[in-house]
Amino acid sequence: MANIVWTIAGSDSGGGAGIQADLKAIHSFGVHGCSAITALTAQNSLGVDAINSVSLDVLESQLLALFKDMPAQAIKIGMLANRAQVELVAEHILHAKQTWAVKPIVVYDPVAIASSGDSLTEEVTIEALKKHLFPLVDVITPNTQETQLLTGVYLIGPSAVREAARKFQQFGIDTVIIKGGHWDFPKGHCIDFALSGDEEYWLGSEAIQTPHTHGTGCSFASSVAACLAKGYPLKDAFILAKAYINQGLKSAVRYGEGFGPVAHLGFPTDLGDFPSVIEGGSWLGDELELDCPHPERLAAGFQQIDDELGLYAVVDSVGWVERCLAAGVETVQLRIKDPTSDGLEDAIREAIELGRHYGARVFINDHWALAIKHGAYGIHLGQEDLLVADLAAIQKANICLGVSTHGFYEMVRAHNYKPSYLAFGAIYPTTTKDMTGQIQGLEKLRYFVPLMAEYYPTVAIGGIDLARTAEVAKTGVGSVAVVRAITEAADPEGAIEALKHAIRDAQC
Repeated sequence: MANIVWTIAGSDSGGGAGIQADLKAIHSFGVHGCSAITALTAQNSLGVDAINSVSLDVLESQLLALFKDMPAQAIKIGMLANRAQVELVAEHILHAKQTWAVKPIVVYDPVAIASSGDSLTEEVTIEALKKHLFPLVDVITPNTQETQLLTGVYLIGPSAVREAARKFQQFGIDTVIIKGGHWDFPKGHCIDFALSGDEEYWLGSEAIQTPHTHGTGCSFASSVAACLAKGYPLKDAFILAKAYINQGLKSAVRYGEGFGPVAHLGFPTDLGDFPSVIEGGSWLGDELELDCPHPERLAAGFQQIDDELGLYAVVDSVGWVERCLAAGVETVQLRIKDPTSDGLEDAIREAIELGRHYGARVFINDHWALAIKHGAYGIHLGQEDLLVADLAAIQKANICLGVSTHGFYEMVRAHNYKPSYLAFGAIYPTTTKDMTGQIQGLEKLRYFVPLMAEYYPTVAIGGIDLARTAEVAKTGVGSVAVVRAITEAADPEGAIEALKHAIRDAQC
């Protein structure tokens, strides 16, 4: 069944914001948008002339029609014109959460102040928002002014941003995204912050100089809702929505005499539109006072690999390393997950020596210190390992570094380190490790590859067998990594040959 997002918001007669912008953004991410209109605004590029709220009967009739036939995976709420509308919408949202088989994710863009500076709601609605709607909201996306209005916290620095986000959480909202378009700190940059539970994310972009910003808030929140409706994790929805706005601002133009709307250009496909993931130790991280307990991990720029990795075997013993290399596999990873395993160091040393003997690429998973000690060709690390591994020592040893990524946020984060290759996964469910919530699928892989292939060899991994190899390789990914497709095959050598043929034929 197709993904559906509802937008409950006002109509913009100028076509730049409100439901007009919402539906364009939702459609850009391949999701079907439905609408319930709360107000008919009279506005153009010069400003808002009037807000004509619809009656409760009219608003409720729209909601009831959607309830009957088109339940949504996510509901984006924008302008609510008065207290009565807040209470009515909250009542219906509560009913949906209590009765639908899958609870909808509610994303609220508190349209208290438009990007043009116009006030779009009555002050009396704020009390109703906090009492009735906030406890039902999963994600809130205020700008700087809206944050200050709703929390009373003035965003004079990074600690104040965190304080405001926690204040929203005290109102009952688990995930808070505070947009930085009106917060010029550090100067010349736009910094966006998300707090989801206890996890925080900072994104940074160079400020895009354009007056044509109408509808950015609506479009951002709707992009988040569309991504969440597709099952993307919050951090991916956050970074994709920001990339969507960045690309739209770069192409925004004037249609009237005033400010033009953000452009709607589809799913972001240019890495230059993506913001940076800010971590402690970078200059932006220092400006934001982010912790950096291990500064040595921030070394960036590893040995380059000039060609694609082809068939990539991931195995758990030296015996399998040798068998794969003897059968003509040119890239092998030794993955022994237990750090207390008997003979671990001997196995790593032998695998490295086998790589030299066969003139092949042998990567060591996780055990970076032993890999350095014995002069490995390469090391493969997961995202969590980047927090603890001595990346400067790996770099100094001229050892290649491969990094796993599970989604768009981790992809951009890994790009901070300039590794030797990027692996995307899990493409399909796998029995070798728990990948709950991290299944990427072919659709995401088709976006990953063109975004990153200019910079790194790309690898797809996770649940790929011979039957799936061709469709994976057709995405343009440079390497297909397999585990069980070789080690559980009745004829491993025959399986290797068949896999190599499938990759080669699909890439021709």
